[in-house]
Amino acid sequence: MSVTANALPARQRILLKAHDLFYREGVRATGIDRIISESGVTKVTFYRHFPSKNDLIAAFLAYRHEQWLAWFSQSLTQHVATRGDVLSALVPCLEEWFNDPHYRGCAFINTAVELADMLPESLNIARQHKGQMAEEIARHLPTGPEREQRAAMLGMLIDGAIVKVQIEQQAQNTLLLLSGMLEALALAWPDQ
Repeated sequence: MSVTANALPARQRILLKAHDLFYREGVRATGIDRIISESGVTKVTFYRHFPSKNDLIAAFLAYRHEQWLAWFSQSLTQHVATRGDVLSALVPCLEEWFNDPHYRGCAFINTAVELADMLPESLNIARQHKGQMAEEIARHLPTGPEREQRAAMLGMLIDGAIVKVQIEQQAQNTLLLLSGMLEALALAWPDQ
């Protein structure tokens, strides 16, 4: 651990280490002892901040949500400004994320799939995250009665692309397919 990381408060070191390990290796595969060891805290300190692994998982998801949604909002807004509309902006926005060397899919999809049976609240957290992602997309759609439905449709396309890239471990084919689907939607939604 770097000097800078050691200077962080214990709770933040634990959370950042858990974030990296949970996202990279999976929640179930990452044990508390490893997080304690790699974050440089004692068990007492760990449990003072996170009484259970479930508390840490919830904190990880809250942190991931905040970080990812801030990135998505900024990137989408930037690409909409450059490209003119949300349908044209989604592919370059997602391309940034898909080409990140640390990309391992959506932490919320991954966690929901991993933990739905042992931590059912992970499904609620994932639903809330996906709802806020759709709200962010909706901000860039024309107002009207179809706005929320169209945002939900785009969110579903994004989720499919996320999983496809994770499975295939390369983004280009998925981005081409997504681009074609978005072009078809642009024809179907002339008011876009």
